[in-house]
Amino acid sequence: MMRRVIGMDIHRTFAEVVFWEAGKLRPAGRISMTRAGLEGFGRTLSKEDEVVIEATGNAMAVVRVLSPYVGRVIVANPLQVKAIAHAHVKTDKIDAGVLAALRAADFLPEIWLPDPETERLRRLVARRNQVVRHRTRIKNEVHAILHAHLIPPCPHAELFGRLGRIWLSQQGIPDDEAAAIDRHLRELDRLGEDLAVLDREIAQAAIDDPAVKRLLTITGVNLIVAAGLVAAIGDIRRFSDPERLVSYVGLNPRVRQSGLGSGLPSTGASASAAGRMPVQCWSKQPGLRPRHRVHCALFSCASVPAAVTRLPRSPSPASWRCCAGIC
Repeated sequence: MMRRVIGMDIHRTFAEVVFWEAGKLRPAGRISMTRAGLEGFGRTLSKEDEVVIEATGNAMAVVRVLSPYVGRVIVANPLQVKAIAHAHVKTDKIDAGVLAALRAADFLPEIWLPDPETERLRRLVARRNQVVRHRTRIKNEVHAILHAHLIPPCPHAELFGRLGRIWLSQQGIPDDEAAAIDRHLRELDRLGEDLAVLDREIAQAAIDDPAVKRLLTITGVNLIVAAGLVAAIGDIRRFSDPERLVSYVGLNPRVRQSGLGSGLPSTGASASAAGRMPVQCWSKQPGLRPRHRVHCALFSCASVPAAVTRLPRSPSPASWRCCAGIC
């Protein structure tokens, strides 16, 4: 049977399908984005066919359902596909045809598909991140209530600890605001329990991983940070060199040769003996949280003597870390 490439532009409830066969594109209409609909469509295909989809929220489910019916299910990088095949007129049919045509020409930017264990670890880390962000929003709402009523800062180290809560209950604020704070505190307690459960699940999923154990030998890297890095990176063997690994998470250091006396701190005699300034490196990915940026930046500067890692907009002076092999 002649090789066919099937492009699918998938959505929440349907997918537009276009076949590439014998150098021509042939629209095949829409199919339902349900397991039964995908399995019925898969039974019309053969093991010589290839299916191409873009990376989106339900892409991995499509891969799992269609893989037994076809030779390969390929997930394309949507950002690179948009850069390669930008069109003024965009419809679902055109997008599906572009995916099929790019794969037929061997010009499709693919993404790496994680194994089931890595995929599960990514889901756990993502859920933990959502819980942490929710807790942060609730704490900010409590601080906003105190700020709105001119309440001075809490004299205790932790506002939401035992002493901080006692101090919080003694402040003179309106009844409705006090009731709101009580609701926020109860929600914080519930989220704290959820966070403990997620931490335990992540630990059970990652503690036996050799890569996690290796990362735990680095000062300042705990189990959650190590598991998050392993989940994001996946199989490290897919990177041909360390530069590609660093580029994957946008942590390439920038080197600025501006002569002596630029104001950057210099540690160790190696930098001065070599006659060069330290390397100033920072994360290009603003979405990473400061603590994670500290740990991730280690991989981009550990091989550079007396490197200085600067994290922008960090809340404390600890954002400046000297890296001479460890952070």
